[in-house]
Amino acid sequence: MTNLSAKILPLLFYLLLLCLLITTRSDAANEEKHWCVADEQTPDDVLQKALDWACGFGGADCKMIQKNKECFVPNTLKDHASYAFNSYWQKYKHQGGSCYFDAAAMVTDLDPSHGSCKYETLP
Repeated sequence: MTNLSAKILPLLFYLLLLCLLITTRSDAANEEKHWCVADEQTPDDVLQKALDWACGFGGADCKMIQKNKECFVPNTLKDHASYAFNSYWQKYKHQGGSCYFDAAAMVTDLDPSHGSCKYETLP
């Protein structure tokens, strides 16, 4: 091994290691987040039925969409359904739960949180 290669090889190894660390760190930092929200085109009767199921039998945490809570306003069926659908999906998505609700919901990468109303997202 020449004197020049003895100096270059450790430097190349260091640069490769640095590139691997940077790539791994930025992948973790850029992990995409997803939420389950009501589809705007869903008729109100379908949304109401799905909301009732999510907050009842489905086991979603719907406390935050009750009157005087952070996610009550805007007091619309679509907003309340979105919160409930997301609560259910985040809780059960790794156990087979889906963001379907009889075609009343869809997955988005746009955070639906607003003001003090924060929609949960779990990896």
